[in-house]
Amino acid sequence: MNYHLPFIPERPPKPRKNGLTMVMDKGLSVREAEDFMSVGSVYTDYVKLGFGTSLLTPDLKTKIQVYRKAGTATYFGGTLFEAFVVRNMFQEYMEFLDRYEMEMVEVSDGSYDLEHGKKLEYISILAKNRTVISEVGSKKKDVIYSPKEWVAMMKSELDAGSSKVIAEARESGTIGIYNDDGSVNTEIIDAISSQVNLENVIWEAPLKSQQVWFIKNFGANVNLGNIAPNEIIPLESLRCGLRGDTFFQFLPDNIKH
Repeated sequence: MNYHLPFIPERPPKPRKNGLTMVMDKGLSVREAEDFMSVGSVYTDYVKLGFGTSLLTPDLKTKIQVYRKAGTATYFGGTLFEAFVVRNMFQEYMEFLDRYEMEMVEVSDGSYDLEHGKKLEYISILAKNRTVISEVGSKKKDVIYSPKEWVAMMKSELDAGSSKVIAEARESGTIGIYNDDGSVNTEIIDAISSQVNLENVIWEAPLKSQQVWFIKNFGANVNLGNIAPNEIIPLESLRCGLRGDTFFQFLPDNIKH
């Protein structure tokens, strides 16, 4: 910080296990990635190269190096994993990971209805020599899981080798752990937060209202994902009580008016 105000919640330094922020890169140029890292590297833990954009983004290797040099872990979106698997090309996918020296990988089944036992098998294989993050929840509005199913899937994926599980919301924030209007599905989140270690869960929260809800309910060091690059400092401001929505959240009662 440029000035150390009192009563700012402590944020663990990188590399951290909680208070993680995952940013979604939906096709930034190398120059844009450099600009993003110049202001956001200290606040950004993971950059997800969203959905299948990695097959289309020019100069991909250079951009990945920009993030690595800035100390930010980078991985391909889970939809790319699904695009290979649905074509029966898992081996080719692992070769693609090797080509770009990707040490982190996301496994998901949000677009392709992958049998869950098979998903666990892929997680176990990839976890042997990579850090796996798995995404739970469907991108399809007609696929609805009960709170019990959410918990069971998250636990089994962590047991299979995932280091973190991501609670699906898409970049729109209107599916999965949220209702159609973007409001929080508290029944699902209460079930997850009571039975899964919060350090192991990344909540996708692309909308400010969702970020505020999680910070108010789980504190400044809740793990949040699907953040837009230009929202990284606004989010950190929310985490630190330096924005109107969380202004009084971390102040002691005796100085609140």
